[in-house]
Amino acid sequence: MADGAVRTERAQATRDAILTAAERLFAEHGVITVSNRQISEAAGQGNNTAVGYHFGAKADLVRAIVHKHQTQIERLREAMAADAADSIDLRVWVACLVRPATGHLEGLGNPTWYARFAAQVLADPELRTVMIDEALNSPSLRTVVDGYNRCLPDLPAPIRAERDDMALHLIVQMTAERERALAENRPTPRSSWHDAATGLIDAIVGIMRA
Repeated sequence: MADGAVRTERAQATRDAILTAAERLFAEHGVITVSNRQISEAAGQGNNTAVGYHFGAKADLVRAIVHKHQTQIERLREAMAADAADSIDLRVWVACLVRPATGHLEGLGNPTWYARFAAQVLADPELRTVMIDEALNSPSLRTVVDGYNRCLPDLPAPIRAERDDMALHLIVQMTAERERALAENRPTPRSSWHDAATGLIDAIVGIMRA
């Protein structure tokens, strides 16, 4: 292998190690309290400037973690949105909101950290826009939102916006709580991510139709 290819491979391995370490530390301790030095050490990097060198500011590191996961979630949501097509069944479109995220977490195995990471980022007033911007750049998410809006033609816009926020908090917080319980080997109300998604879909459909 040429020297350039070896360096590229090593750099990518370093980036991957930093992303994994940062995601775990941010999930477990919060974004603000974790330093680049701690991330570098957890990633096995002797150079404490490795995080800044590869990712720049903390917001850029957070964005890279979000993008890594959202790219995979987007693929799942695209397939579900295509199957939903012109459906006017609210439950179908809510499933398109919930199951791509839970399916992605299930596919990662156990333990995972992304659900708790997302909850920490969305609670941070400075960094939440990173995750929101990434979501707004999702073509499939816009398709899904349009789909479930068609199912609620008589719901006033302010009420719909309020309930959208409720749905977001349910998805983020409940997946984070389940992920934490699994990581700590505690019992969970539902036996699988699929069943947990079903419970979330039930709750969100109920809120939207109330």
